Amino acid sequence: MKRNMNNLEIAELLRAMAASYEIRASANSRFRVIAYENAADAVEHLSSELKDLWDEGMLEDVSGIGPSIAKNLGEIFKTGKSRHFEHILSKIPKSVFELLDLTGVGPKRAYRLAIELNLPDKNPIKKLKRLALNGKIATLPGFGEESERDILKSIKEFEQKKETRMLISRAEEAVLPIINWLKKDRNVIEAVPLGSLRRRASTIGDLDLAVSTKNPEKVIKHFLNFPHKGRVLDQGDKYVSMLVPGNIQVDLRVHEPKSFGSLLQHFTGSKHHNIALREYALKKGLSLSEYGIKELNNKRGKVKPVGSEKEFYRCLGLQWIPPELREGDDEIEAARKKNLPELVELKDVKADLQIHSDFDIETSHDLGVSSMKEIVKKANELKYEYIAFTEHNPSQRGHSQKQIVEILKKKREKINILNSQLPDGTIKKVFNSLEIDILPDGKLPIDETGLSILDFALISIHSSFRLEKNKMTQRVLRALDYPNVKIFAHPTGRLIGKRESIELDWEKIFSFCKEKNIWIEINADPHRLDLPDYLVREAIAKGILLTLGTDAHSSLGMDNMRYGVDVARRGWAKKSDIINARNLKEFETLLKIQEAVR
Repeated sequence: MKRNMNNLEIAELLRAMAASYEIRASANSRFRVIAYENAADAVEHLSSELKDLWDEGMLEDVSGIGPSIAKNLGEIFKTGKSRHFEHILSKIPKSVFELLDLTGVGPKRAYRLAIELNLPDKNPIKKLKRLALNGKIATLPGFGEESERDILKSIKEFEQKKETRMLISRAEEAVLPIINWLKKDRNVIEAVPLGSLRRRASTIGDLDLAVSTKNPEKVIKHFLNFPHKGRVLDQGDKYVSMLVPGNIQVDLRVHEPKSFGSLLQHFTGSKHHNIALREYALKKGLSLSEYGIKELNNKRGKVKPVGSEKEFYRCLGLQWIPPELREGDDEIEAARKKNLPELVELKDVKADLQIHSDFDIETSHDLGVSSMKEIVKKANELKYEYIAFTEHNPSQRGHSQKQIVEILKKKREKINILNSQLPDGTIKKVFNSLEIDILPDGKLPIDETGLSILDFALISIHSSFRLEKNKMTQRVLRALDYPNVKIFAHPTGRLIGKRESIELDWEKIFSFCKEKNIWIEINADPHRLDLPDYLVREAIAKGILLTLGTDAHSSLGMDNMRYGVDVARRGWAKKSDIINARNLKEFETLLKIQEAVR
């Protein structure tokens, strides 16, 4: 074990614990298996790293993680190991846990294979494949040739699979051709993504889809004719699971229109949202399913089909809960009180406040690839009123402060000319900004003369990510106190699946930003999605205003704004919480007010 485990590693560890209890099959094993599986599901679908939540004292706030599991995870984050976990896992060969990555191989079967075939802890799947090819699995009692063939197929799929979860942008790329294909069939009334993709989570596992139809047989036949179809994993009258390119599993459910709302609700919410909703329904004497709602005290009562989700929630006396909020927090109670926020929408966004053009600012970071004119054209297509060019600061290496100021003046001059020549369209102004590195000591590589040339500045961390929490916090606070600094950009510094968030004292950061009227960015790059949704909600509760920026390095990257809006919505953000949901006049007024506060 290690202290800085990411969510996928933690989920794997929790599933290993569940498998260990299932193999041991003691009196209380069943309940422990369920508890660990629920915790693993919760961690795997989090948009924020669990270690960051532990740092903030919010570990037990995660639905599905009870006090016992939280205690052991906390021990890992603090010391690098859990004595309880190590004790339980030590009783099971390590090879068993690797075999669980194979489709169709459960804990008990994995245990039998590991023991009876004497599989090594190192590369057990490689040896299992060799034994299967030599017919050794077929000779084991209870297996046979068919099981051996299935295991070989699973090994092949395992070898092809690069990652267990996709970025939301990758999931969209995979699902769009499938939905377009489904809609070609006239029997398809509606085709909708389900699960974490519909909730707009930052990472997605398998793709789940639902189709409303009066002719399920023909829809399934059409789906199975998808041009890029891979292996069919499972099939029933109203259900198909198959692989598509990239070894991505797609599960399709077909349903009649009269109960389609029930199906959408059942397969959209997280496990914890659905459990909480069913507990709420039981108190009202109702039973919920993918087919509808039933009165429990009415013995002759039948399941009432519900055609729309809004009607489904209305039947429970609740506001309709947007998919992004169905994570098992306090959304059901808020819906009961009719107190859910009216969430910000993509159409509300009137500007992109982080864009990198190809203006040669002699930066040590990456330049953009699109010209300012190309970006302005794209902004008009997106019907923005204003944008900000935020190229990285000039490199300190080889530049004096005087030379940096001269480069910034050239950029300002170019933007002034651009503003005087803006083409007809919705865009009315281009702002001259800059994304400036926060140096390890909290200083900025641009002096006050350089900062004064800008309309406003963004600051962000691009180095020394592992400073101790207090030092990192002081580093950021020092940088935020520079004149003309308006936005703290991609503030946790995370790269999803690649780099953990930096450690910050968010109470101090939020307090400072509130006092100085500094805005915090939600970075819409699918690799970042930073500020994460749980911190978005916390920031809003503290009265912090947020900005949206795509961090685009080409005009095409500006289309990623929708992912930033997804994060804002998952963080319960309203239009009023987002700075660039305001029109140009309102934005310029806020800039002046902020400068007065500073």
